Order: sequence, then C-alpha cells, then structure tokens
Amino acid sequence: MSEFKNPGRDMVRAILWSGGFCILAYFLVPFVFQGVLGTKAMLDPGINSGAGVGNALAGMLHGGAFVTKLFVVLLFFTLILAIMTAMSGSSRTLFQGSQDGWLPKYLSHLNKHKVPTYAMWTNLVVNLVLLLMSNCIFVLAVSNCNYMIFNFLNLNAGWIHRVDNAEVPRPYKAPKPVFIAGVCMAYLNVFLLGAGANVWGKGTLYAGLVSALIAIPVFSYRHYVTDKGRFPQDMFSDLIPEGKTELGPTKAGVLPYMALAGGLASMSLGYLIFWVWK
Repeated sequence: MSEFKNPGRDMVRAILWSGGFCILAYFLVPFVFQGVLGTKAMLDPGINSGAGVGNALAGMLHGGAFVTKLFVVLLFFTLILAIMTAMSGSSRTLFQGSQDGWLPKYLSHLNKHKVPTYAMWTNLVVNLVLLLMSNCIFVLAVSNCNYMIFNFLNLNAGWIHRVDNAEVPRPYKAPKPVFIAGVCMAYLNVFLLGAGANVWGKGTLYAGLVSALIAIPVFSYRHYVTDKGRFPQDMFSDLIPEGKTELGPTKAGVLPYMALAGGLASMSLGYLIFWVWK
C-alpha cells in the first residue's frame, strides 16, 4: 500500500479490481469445467492433479495436438508466474516483518538495488525443503491452514488498530458495514478451518497450528534477545499522530485476548461438529 502514488485512491481500486477478478475467475472456471466435462470427467485423476487440465481445455475448444501443447506450455508459464509472484510477495513480508521487529534482523538486508535478497534466499531455501517432502498435498494443506490463521489475525487486527489509534490518519478507511462483515467472515473462516482441514489428511489441523506457533519463539528471540524488549522506532512512525512525539496508550484492553479466544472457540466448534460428534 505504501508504494502507491496515491494510496487513498489507488489502494481501494486495486483491492476492488483484484477481488472482482478473483470472484469472477473462481465462479466461471468451476462452472465451465463442470458444465462441459460433467461430474465423471471432473473426478478424473488428471483433473485432480492438474496434469490433465491442458488436455481438458483443448478438448473444450476442439483443438488438435498443437492447441493442446500450446495450452500445456501456457499453463506451465502461468504456474511459474504464480510461484514468482507468491515468492516475491512473501519475501517482502519477511523483510517488513524484520523491519518492524518481528522476525530475525538479517532479513532486513537490502542490496544496492533496494531488493531484500536475504529474505528472498531464505524464502527459496525454505520452499525447496518443503518441496522435498514426499506429500506435497499435505504441505499445501498445512500452508493453507497458516493462511487462514493469518487472515483471521489480520481482520481482527484492523478493528483493534481502529480502537487503539482512532485519531491516526488513514489513506483509506473501510466503511463500517464492510469492516464488520470482514470481522464476521474471519470467524466463519476459522470455523471452516476446524471443519475442513483434516479432509486433506489426519493431523492436518494440528500440523497447521504447530507450524503457526513456530512464530512465537522466533519473535521472542528477536524481541527479547536481539532488541532487548523494545520495538524499532520506525515501526511506530505511521501510528504517531501529527503534533505528537510518542505512541499513545492502548485502549483495547482485554478485547484482543477475547478475539483470540473467540477464534479458538469457533475453530474448535467446527472441528468437534465435523470430526468428533459426527
């Protein structure tokens, strides 16, 4: 967001256009595949693994061997582009987390072109290790558990930030109905996490929670050992109102802890309903 020329105008446009495109794609692609191929063909192992998608697309267009190979090549490039985009975005997240005092300090390194190379190399090595594991589907499922947890924390952090720092100017402020809907969806998401994670294998939910909790010792070492219990001053630069020199007192009180407890309860309820009480 901070890299937009005019965040107040450009950020909301980027979110709406990206969201609209995703909704359209996630609706049209399954709808078209189901309608053209039918249920039997959709259950084909090639469609499930993705290896037969190129052939299926060519068959929809009644293309020959050349069209089939073209689709396979395009899908391959699409996959590479998706990997590059994901790794670029996650590397920037590692860099920013290090800048804000959450992750190891070495991830803050920038080369002469202002690229977070250490974060990119760390990202690459970790992903290579994960790809060496025998069950890639299980790794993806655990990663998705982490994404759902991150989504829940982000959406709740929004209202906590609004309570604690209501006077801080924002480039864009979401309307209250949209804001409330987002928080409600956060609890629905963690309910679905508890209900559906183990579809991908026994223990997926527990593995996702354990992998997410790894962040606690990583943060503790950075914060209490490296930074001696103090966050970097730059972390607070966007939170200090004009005319003031320091961050104001927090106002949310026990509400963040209640939000976490509510999320844990929602996830546990989904797990109990679909895996214990069924």
